[in-house]
Amino acid sequence: MSTTSTVPATGRTVVPESVGQARRRRSFAVISHPDAGKSTITEALALHAKVLNRAGAVHGKDGRGGTVSDWMDIERERGISITSAALQFTYRDAVINLVDTPGHADFSEDTYRVLSAVDAAVMLVDAAKGLEVQTMKLFEVCKHRNIPIITVINKWDRPGKEALDLMDEIHERTGLQPAPLNWPVGVAGDFRGVLDMATGDYLKFTRTDGGATVAPEDHLSAEEAEGLEGGAWLRAVEESDLIVATGAGHDPEGFLAATSTPVMFGSAVLNFGVRFLLDTLVDLAPAPGARPDADGRPREIDSPFSAFVFKVQAGMDVAHRDRLAFVRVCSGTFERGMVVTHSGTNRPFATKYAQQVMGRERTSIDRAFPGDVVGLVNANALRVGDTLYVERPVTFPPIPSFSPEHFAVARAKDSSRYKQFRRGIEQLDHEGVVQVLRSDLRGDQAPVLAAVGPMQFEVAEHRMAGEFNSPISLDRLGYSLARRTDADGRDRLRGQRAVEVLSRSDGVLLAVFSDRWRLQSVERGLADILLAPLVVSM
Repeated sequence: MSTTSTVPATGRTVVPESVGQARRRRSFAVISHPDAGKSTITEALALHAKVLNRAGAVHGKDGRGGTVSDWMDIERERGISITSAALQFTYRDAVINLVDTPGHADFSEDTYRVLSAVDAAVMLVDAAKGLEVQTMKLFEVCKHRNIPIITVINKWDRPGKEALDLMDEIHERTGLQPAPLNWPVGVAGDFRGVLDMATGDYLKFTRTDGGATVAPEDHLSAEEAEGLEGGAWLRAVEESDLIVATGAGHDPEGFLAATSTPVMFGSAVLNFGVRFLLDTLVDLAPAPGARPDADGRPREIDSPFSAFVFKVQAGMDVAHRDRLAFVRVCSGTFERGMVVTHSGTNRPFATKYAQQVMGRERTSIDRAFPGDVVGLVNANALRVGDTLYVERPVTFPPIPSFSPEHFAVARAKDSSRYKQFRRGIEQLDHEGVVQVLRSDLRGDQAPVLAAVGPMQFEVAEHRMAGEFNSPISLDRLGYSLARRTDADGRDRLRGQRAVEVLSRSDGVLLAVFSDRWRLQSVERGLADILLAPLVVSM
């Protein structure tokens, strides 16, 4: 479908508003191993875009509070991110949609959902630790989705690995060709600034008190840099020349094809190199484009409005206890109050209460365009993966669930609060905090909560007590594997030792096993029944 038209009287090419606005959008997520600085860099980016006056990123640092994106009590208490948060701000002429992701491996499923809603990713690498386990898992998700990746070597203000060694590690472990856009002046732990690979100039950083404000930057020529920094500058020049000699320059086509990754060095906690990252995102990251539907057909951005739900969250507004559905706009123009169609039910859905979200803070939004994230309030009918559209029907691919590895029976501690218990369990299920499994044998009063990691249970307990006023007890079950089955498999597995079949809220039947040995034993004895792996397992 063409995205432009010509006005006969003037011969001018007219670009539809949705297309023009989409070209301004940059939608990305930050991924990394826990404690690599995701929330810190989120705050630093917002600070440089003048959304904040002071950063509050690092827990435990004097004079700095919790991050804007970490809004839940348990996040502030633990000093980690366990939910995703959407932030929107403008920088230069671009509209930045930054979706922060959970920092703990137990919440990989939430991160996976976020990665379905972005056009690029910033991979944060700890200078001392290199590519860690969770980083590589999330990299594989990006690779599977062909998401272009910008790599940031973070924490260069602390002792760490050699810069050249990190380039080798990135290439060997990811298969991507690292293409440094800048090079550090000063070894890890003695961060002075960066050499701009494009100009050969020196960008010198100056520390601020606690890194709570934008770090001043001085632009110096190579001659000035050598006079000021001496050996540190000469070493940076020598190492950057080695990089150039290998032909590892920035490759725009390779970046967009997810075969190379631009690399830069910085320190999020000191706000060093953050502006460089913002400029790189605006200049290099892709704008939203056509998105394939469930049948693989592209939905062009100038098509009538369409969007999909990638996150549902309750409890953000304690006073109203409403429910917020985060939707990624894929095509057309969103206008507050428009009536859209829910593709799964073909029922109308009114969008009277639509908001932009900055952490826990919200403002009403009247219009949004492809690449934007919109929060729909009181969206009780919406679940993760749902598609919304107007005029021309479309259904986007579903967002698969992860294979759970931890299981526990939930019971209300106070039986008189069963109504609150049931409402809370349903809410956690709709949000995807945990998967909720049931069976006729256990009944509705004892659902089984299934999780990728055990910290999901802690969040469930915390929220059931705090938000729904129904404290729960959790009795852990001795299962560690799940396989999809069908009605025949359910009947034939009944009575098998260390095996149980439970029904998920989407109707999928899951057979759960104590361990892989028990699974293999059942597969040998009942080879003809369906025991299929779930779609996603990490």
